Amino acid sequence: MVQHGERRTLILTGASRGIGHATVKRFSSAGWRVITCSRQPFSEDCPWEAGPEDHVVVDLRDPASVDAGAEEMRRRLGGEPLHALVNNAGISPKTDDGRRLGAIDTQLSVWRQVFEVNFFAPLMLARALAEELRVGRGCILNVTSIAGGRVHPFAGTAYATSKAALACLTREMAADFGPLGIRVNAIAPGEIDTAILSPGTEQLANDIPMRRLGSAEEVAAAIYYLCSPQASYVSGTEIHVNGGQHV
Repeated sequence: MVQHGERRTLILTGASRGIGHATVKRFSSAGWRVITCSRQPFSEDCPWEAGPEDHVVVDLRDPASVDAGAEEMRRRLGGEPLHALVNNAGISPKTDDGRRLGAIDTQLSVWRQVFEVNFFAPLMLARALAEELRVGRGCILNVTSIAGGRVHPFAGTAYATSKAALACLTREMAADFGPLGIRVNAIAPGEIDTAILSPGTEQLANDIPMRRLGSAEEVAAAIYYLCSPQASYVSGTEIHVNGGQHV
């Protein structure tokens, strides 16, 4: 665990469940300060001690809210460096009966909302916090998806396209932020066993080389590695966390 004077700080979007929850616990257990943000106020059911003082309410669908949220994040940092920004939040709208939305039946308003959350918010936050990341010699971690590289039975077209765009943006950001001493990487989870699994996801395990779903803790471990000094020369890459499903 790091000493108090060396405490590192993470800002994480989408911390309320699944991979986000596991990521908070992984970093907190290693002594990091974790500033979380979501549309909802801090939940008393959340398992970390920082509580409301390290939670920022931000609606990632609204660029004005993202701008205001970034300013509040800087205020919470109080001039201290930022060591990691993890853009984990994402939305994948479905039909009323839970089916994926395809290219034909997804309204343009839904496309715009998905891209605001999954693509533009990560870019806006990275740009807004670039100076704090530069001072901290920090890193940016974008959570993409296996759906960004193939048609997925459950993930909608807008979601998949936004994640493919985010993977490309990760490479571009690595080139542009690198001279500032900021690394930029992505992880692309596959089928992860969380409370929000689409019905039928378990059946996909038969087509995964490792023959099982992944855990949120396994994804969080990959995120932690890429944000740690052990990955100090890793930038511009996308790590697949999917049990070999992408091969």
